[in-house]
Amino acid sequence: MTTINTDKFWLKHYPPNVPAEIDVTQYKSLVHLLEEAFKTFADRNAYVCMDKFLTYREVDVMSKKVGAWLQSRGLQRGARVAVMMPNVLQYPVVLAAILRAGYVVVNVNPLYTHRELEHQLKDSGAEAIFVLENFATTLEHSIANTDVKHVVVCAMGDLLGGLKGTIVNFVVRHVKKLVPAFSLPGSFRFNDVVAQGASMKFQPVEIKLEDVAFLQYTGGTTGVSKGAVLSHRNVVANVLQNHAWLKPSMDAHKETPQLVFVCALPLYHIFALTVCNMVGTRIGGLNLLIPNPRDIPGFVKELKKYKINIFPAVNTLYNALLNNPEFANTDFSGYLCCTGGGMAVQKAVAERWKAVTGCAIAEGYGLSETSPVATANYADSKEFTGSIGLPISSTEIAILDDDGKPVPLGESGEIAIRGPQVMMGYWNRPDETANAFTPDGFFKSGDIGIMDERGFTRIVDRKKDMILVSGFNVYPTEIEGVIAGHPGVLECACVGVPDETSGEAVKLYVVKKDPALTKEALMAFCKEEFTGYKKPKYIEFRTELPKTNVGKILRRALRDEKQST
Repeated sequence: MTTINTDKFWLKHYPPNVPAEIDVTQYKSLVHLLEEAFKTFADRNAYVCMDKFLTYREVDVMSKKVGAWLQSRGLQRGARVAVMMPNVLQYPVVLAAILRAGYVVVNVNPLYTHRELEHQLKDSGAEAIFVLENFATTLEHSIANTDVKHVVVCAMGDLLGGLKGTIVNFVVRHVKKLVPAFSLPGSFRFNDVVAQGASMKFQPVEIKLEDVAFLQYTGGTTGVSKGAVLSHRNVVANVLQNHAWLKPSMDAHKETPQLVFVCALPLYHIFALTVCNMVGTRIGGLNLLIPNPRDIPGFVKELKKYKINIFPAVNTLYNALLNNPEFANTDFSGYLCCTGGGMAVQKAVAERWKAVTGCAIAEGYGLSETSPVATANYADSKEFTGSIGLPISSTEIAILDDDGKPVPLGESGEIAIRGPQVMMGYWNRPDETANAFTPDGFFKSGDIGIMDERGFTRIVDRKKDMILVSGFNVYPTEIEGVIAGHPGVLECACVGVPDETSGEAVKLYVVKKDPALTKEALMAFCKEEFTGYKKPKYIEFRTELPKTNVGKILRRALRDEKQST
């Protein structure tokens, strides 16, 4: 067995005042962290959505009521409770309620089909679910074959206040017609649950760091979606790691009375869940919840109302904002840290973002299995580096070959991660769990990277996305990064397609920014930029590209199509 010894040589390149290690035991659990914040910041605003604010005290009081109601249903400690909502005010309330009552949160993408939803509910064994009414019809067609016995239906206007809430619900249901008819006999309405919970006694539960907090399902981009088992320790660790990494930037702006986070990435995704919700809560920040970030004009209107400080996003979201003419008229003076994750940030997008906002994108890296952050660039980076940064506090990164042995610095291999934020395993999948770890406890990410002599790592690509052209490795991320810099290109993706002469060939999918762009012009551009085997053999123009709920382009969906070359 090969023992992997990293010796953490990257620590000498850490930013000043960032600790090499964090102490997870300063909290007994994630609930301890939340309740301390509720008490410390009781009078501060914690969340704002559609101009309605919730204070930390209101989240505290309401989550206890919902927690008491859940306990009254007879759910046993450790029961799984699903949450199927976009970023609305109920989300953080329900999240805190489930954890405080001693249960496990199962985050569900509300855009799931009924097949995908049924799989996740069955796989997790969820016994209760909170669902926004817009998606209740999906649940209706999925629930029969699951263990779900308790359904709470939420509406967009529930927490927006009397008249405003009524108007919003009317518009959503009857004007925009966003709520398809559904029938869920025996279900409860969210506001009724809060009212009922007010007359019930909440029973505090002793929760330990080793207890399970979340079943965080992977996006399923490599097959059937699996539940990453994240303990209270895992998430507390990542909150402390992120806070430690963010602190130098915060310390340089101590005059900011309360940090404002943009929470446009969905809270059911681990990136927003930890980086926006949990880190924001620990430091008493205000989270601006954006229910529909795909509505870019509406999103920009919201950005204009607040002095933003921390802006986590993915490449596609940054790109979409830059292509909205009104975005340049928002106030960038408060920007402290713009973090990129979830997918590779393209150089062309990062350079435009810096030119428009004055704030560089600090790219980080992580997965659902790592709660999520494993590496990061300096929070106060002045320029985009093109790397995913250094391993964060208490974290080791190793670059391994196919036999699980470390490769020399500067050579490519699979990124492997060890640290307190790494999951306990995959839910009910011991074989998959065993395959995911090296014998000495490094989680194998499936991503290919190269680490330099300072410890900065650059992602080359997903192992499964690599294209083999005549025996040469072609990494789609490299191709896409260059093509994205073409002034006529809005978005692009490339995949490998079967080819008689070279085994595989590169096929490029492009969404035009300039309607006049031709295949011939783009082929000429590629000829200038790439060596022969990397050059796309086929180009196809599309009006849009398939994406995950977070905006990550789904190369798999493109690969799975019946190819017309």
